[in-house]
Parts: sequence; C-alpha cells; structure tokens
Amino acid sequence: MNIGHVAIYVKDLEESARFFETYFQGKRNELYVNPNTGFSSYFLSFDDSTRLELMNIPVISEPNGDPQLGYAHIAFSVGSKEKVDALTAQLKSDGYEIVSGPRTTGDGYYESCIVAIEGNQIEVTV
Repeated sequence: MNIGHVAIYVKDLEESARFFETYFQGKRNELYVNPNTGFSSYFLSFDDSTRLELMNIPVISEPNGDPQLGYAHIAFSVGSKEKVDALTAQLKSDGYEIVSGPRTTGDGYYESCIVAIEGNQIEVTV
C-alpha cells in the first residue's frame, strides 16, 4: 500500500506552488477550478512519484495557533547531511524561519524544520 498524495489547504495557491517548485523541484499540473464551489487545486509531482495537492476554497478559516489535529508537517528527503545543511541555509537566507536544526534527533534522523508557506512546517531530512 502507498500513500497516493498529501493535501493541504492554502490561501495563496500560486505562491505555495512556487515555493515547492523552487525549493523541492515539484512539478505542478494544470490548475483545477470547480466553478460551482470556488474550490481550486494543483497537484505537484516529485521525482519519486510522490504527489502533494495544494487546495484552496474561499471559506478557509484562520488557524487559532494551538496544536490541531491533522497536518503537522511534510518531510522531504534530500539525500545527504550536506544537502540538508545547504537547503536549510538557503531557506534561512531567503527569509524562512528555522524551527530546529540541522541536527541529529534522538531517534537518529538528521533534519531541520522550517516554517514555510502560510505557517506550515516543512522538515528537510536525509
């Protein structure tokens, strides 16, 4: 069994898609828009056939800032500690907040975590 895709709601589809294209080499499909509901989405595909769906609907509410059930973070494996370090440095230089790392976690993963588009956390790992 495989995960077909991960989906998150965002306010700005274009900016969100550009983020994943720029930093994680995602390739987006054509914009889907449901004219009846206002729902719109992009699917982004990555090298290993992983897909991410970015979705928007006009009635999205603001998160309250408390931990919530559902999406916590997405982890992108970049292949080496050096690549984790380099991408983390690039993201920091481009103004993204680094939450943790790069570091080796207690369970042995080498990773960093950033606050990316619209407050969503992205983990960059080996």
